[in-house]
Amino acid sequence: MTSTPTSADRGAPIQTDARRKRSENRYLSNIKKHWMLYLMILPGIAYYVTFKYVPLAGSVIAFQDYKIFHGILGSPWVWFDNFVFLFTYQDFYQVLRNTAVIAFYQLIFGFPAPIILALLFNEVRRMLAKRTLQSLFYLPHFLSWVVVGGIVFELLATQGIMNQIRGWFGFEPILYMQEERYFRSIVVLSGIWKEAGWGTIVYLAAITGINPNLYEAAVMDGANRWKQTIYITLPSMAPTILVLFLLNIGNFLELGFDQIFNLLTPMTYSVGDIIETYVYRAGVLQGQYSVTTAIGLFQSVIGFILLWIFNRLARKSEQGLW
Repeated sequence: MTSTPTSADRGAPIQTDARRKRSENRYLSNIKKHWMLYLMILPGIAYYVTFKYVPLAGSVIAFQDYKIFHGILGSPWVWFDNFVFLFTYQDFYQVLRNTAVIAFYQLIFGFPAPIILALLFNEVRRMLAKRTLQSLFYLPHFLSWVVVGGIVFELLATQGIMNQIRGWFGFEPILYMQEERYFRSIVVLSGIWKEAGWGTIVYLAAITGINPNLYEAAVMDGANRWKQTIYITLPSMAPTILVLFLLNIGNFLELGFDQIFNLLTPMTYSVGDIIETYVYRAGVLQGQYSVTTAIGLFQSVIGFILLWIFNRLARKSEQGLW
């Protein structure tokens, strides 16, 4: 026996269609109402589509024996041969180790630097002094790594300031830029000097959004500035810190080519040669496009795995990117 559809069954598709039309109308009306805001985000969307999503198609080169004159469509497929070569190549593990060690140092010492600096800025009560200090700390961000690298070489040269200070105390000069044991510290410290001030912008915005009533209540309870920072400022900044940490961990193996390339010397290759500089030599100078694309794909996969793991951990405290 076949059952005849009831009026409720016949009305269900009609209700679904009506609900869908109402949703579409709300979406269109929202665009018409806020069209200027949508127009403002178009350049950002165009940038990411053009330079982030379209180049993803080029990742197939990692599975080809890419010939520049044959193009992607004409190059033969070798599938995972490039990855096999990569993981059996002895120098790759040294490059990967250097990248991981420097990235770990930057995460441990470089990531907290803007947070500490923002907390210090927040304690400056004179507005003129606060703005002056912020401007001085923002300034290095606008210098290119070519300029910063030149400054670092001059400061640490044989006749530089650091060795002159050593000479005042009777010590012999040190060739800092040629000594392997100093290179990673120089990379981390120069990165902090250049970017820590600029990184405080987001944290200062988070501090500004904290309810002043919390501080007033803490003062009434007898809390000093240190306790206010520990129990009010830092917990209120925690969501912002967590989001920026997740964004940083996703780029864990991407240290940036400019900094290392401008500070690297032939004597420090064993501790300073990272994935980006290796890709430059092998891909650009030697034309090994398939292998270097495989390295880049490997970087992206590792970054995604780290981001997924730490985001899952963050979700346990009801935070995270998604």
